[in-house]
Amino acid sequence: MSEPRHILVIANETVVSNRLIELIEQHAGKGSVQVTVVAPVRQPSHGYVVYYDTRKAAARRRLDKTLDKLQLDGVHASGVVVEADPVSALRDAINQLEPDEVIVSTHPEQKSGWLRKNAVEQMRRIAGDLPFEHVVVDLSEEHGPANVLVVANQTVLGEPLLDRIRARAAAGPAAFLILSPQGDAPGSAATAEKRLLRAVTRLRSEGLDVHGQIAHPDPYTAVMQAIEDERVDELIVSTFPSERSGWMRRQLVERLQADTKLPVDHVVVDVPVEVPV
Repeated sequence: MSEPRHILVIANETVVSNRLIELIEQHAGKGSVQVTVVAPVRQPSHGYVVYYDTRKAAARRRLDKTLDKLQLDGVHASGVVVEADPVSALRDAINQLEPDEVIVSTHPEQKSGWLRKNAVEQMRRIAGDLPFEHVVVDLSEEHGPANVLVVANQTVLGEPLLDRIRARAAAGPAAFLILSPQGDAPGSAATAEKRLLRAVTRLRSEGLDVHGQIAHPDPYTAVMQAIEDERVDELIVSTFPSERSGWMRRQLVERLQADTKLPVDHVVVDVPVEVPV
């Protein structure tokens, strides 16, 4: 009896897509296969991640959902979440697993950090003579969760912002990344991280899919770097009132609307909530 063909799949957020699952099952319908799904999760290149394990845990939940579906349909499948960029993840998996073919799944180009960084073409070269298939998945067409990027520092614990995040979660499936640009003063990063940790913990205790990251001191730069690294569908920007907000004096909301071409929801929080010493 011949060995089953070994299919290596590289995917992270799109791993739960119906299109990818159907493609794998089409391959399985042509003969005996063994599927290994690798979900790369890389730390952002800037800032410190609060509860970084939540990002890995979210990837694991997505992966398990897909593996359960494949196994229920009779496909022999296993998977792993790895801390690596997709190119390194593929290189390591090929060396260790010696697959017969490769499937890579990404978001469309306008939402895919992998495509913007030319990672798919690099992976195609690494695959060499192995059959290589790139599937593009638009999760918005499958009614998957939106990725909402929230930008807030001293206002991150303000009830108007927390209520806006809750309202967005209630309006439809969404995952939230809260960016807190650190200040320039000594100790400001530690203080920002404490605030952010409290906000993330509070929202996650309510069942929301939230993680957080201390980011570049300039909020515009922080957002543009995050968009380069991850798929972002919507923005929520939280500031003090205009007369007290340096971000508003620098026209942050208008610049983000113009340069990201994403929906931007601006929340004004009048009184900052400080972390008790």
